[in-house]
Amino acid sequence: MKNPFNFVSILLKSSSNYNRAQAKYKIRDFKGAIPDYTKAIEINPKFTAAYLNRGASKKNLQDYHGAIEDYTKAIELEFPTSSNMAKAYSNRGMAKCDLKDYLGAMEDCNKAIEIKPKFAGAYYNRGVLKTDIQDYQGAIEDYNRVLAINPNHVDAYKNRRIIRNKLDQKDI
Repeated sequence: MKNPFNFVSILLKSSSNYNRAQAKYKIRDFKGAIPDYTKAIEINPKFTAAYLNRGASKKNLQDYHGAIEDYTKAIELEFPTSSNMAKAYSNRGMAKCDLKDYLGAMEDCNKAIEIKPKFAGAYYNRGVLKTDIQDYQGAIEDYNRVLAINPNHVDAYKNRRIIRNKLDQKDI
């Protein structure tokens, strides 16, 4: 019979590393957070949130390939309709966008929306992507969806205004 206390011990050890990493992440010490996320993953290789946040740390350090690897691992581990899976697809899409893989980025953002249709972050990320590829009308539509879900999303208002100003200037 397996020792149930060993399982609890593993969870506690991985959680303490994860919590330390989260504290570092919150103060924008991304480089310092990565080893703690890695340790949490070594202790509990199925710790999806640790992969997600290590990926976010890597993306913030412009290690887009490393971020994509972590987001992909989170997708492999996560339940197909979970919020974490939608977040992993959306974040991986933005890392792909940073690498100018616009088709892959669009596929990931669309998948995130398919999994969680009321996920404002996925619409926001897709709006950023559409702005990058100069699909300004599509970007405005996505920012409108963000604001329908979360009327307090300041960046969606700001980005939508920037695009509208840009389109107004083209008409002059």
